[in-house]
Amino acid sequence: MKTQGLSSQNVSGRAVLLIAKSAFAASPHLEMQRLAELAAGMTGAGTVRFAFTEQGTPSLREALSNLLDEDVETVVIVPLVLPMEPSFHIWLTKSLTRWKAADSRPWPALSVARDIASSTLMAQLLGELLETAEELDVPKTENPPVIEGSLVPAQKRRALVCQGGPCNAAGADVIWGHLRNQQERQKLRAAGDGTMTAKSTCLGPCSLAPVLQVFPEGTYYGGVTEDAIDRIIDEHLLGGRIVEDFAYHPTGRKQRLRTPSEQNNRREN
Repeated sequence: MKTQGLSSQNVSGRAVLLIAKSAFAASPHLEMQRLAELAAGMTGAGTVRFAFTEQGTPSLREALSNLLDEDVETVVIVPLVLPMEPSFHIWLTKSLTRWKAADSRPWPALSVARDIASSTLMAQLLGELLETAEELDVPKTENPPVIEGSLVPAQKRRALVCQGGPCNAAGADVIWGHLRNQQERQKLRAAGDGTMTAKSTCLGPCSLAPVLQVFPEGTYYGGVTEDAIDRIIDEHLLGGRIVEDFAYHPTGRKQRLRTPSEQNNRREN
């Protein structure tokens, strides 16, 4: 991979995109905004944005889509992630390839920076952080903490996103993030019969990665994309109708992912 230094003086037409995993509240968004402003001052890049690969907005796909409408020639993706998953570059490349194939707009050149832990400044950073350590005041109590009660979820539907090795390599984290973002936007916990979402260990049909399973029907969906998630939400989670274009049912025989033409044939029939 050809290295493009962030401190290069030639920053005309270059955008820097900082990415983190998740953000559930306003505070992490403000922190990412602060880091984006810091990066803009250090690099001189006219365009510095941030995005999230899992839950949080803007998603990586949304941020890249917005940049396509701007006059940028290159986009440098900077992962602010610790620890770095071994499959990171695999799913990132596959996701970018899929998004680019589905978008007819001209795309800028893309590059990705190395992970934070590989920086030669990591030892210095750890030393500086140690200097900021403050003693914690942890009170000692004779009584055990009161155990709070929990509500049993009223939602009738469950959507599980597989996090097994093949699914992660196929971009399951991106799919999970899109599902969680849509759950928040469409208030899926309260809409329809109510839906709870969760990550899962291996769901079984690894060759159909990334895999999602919807209960109570137990329907398996394979080769799931963001567009597939949108349809599964509209038609299955809210409408109660299985989306056969992406559904795979038990047959007693091994199955492989259907090609787009095979999906079209199923739709026509």
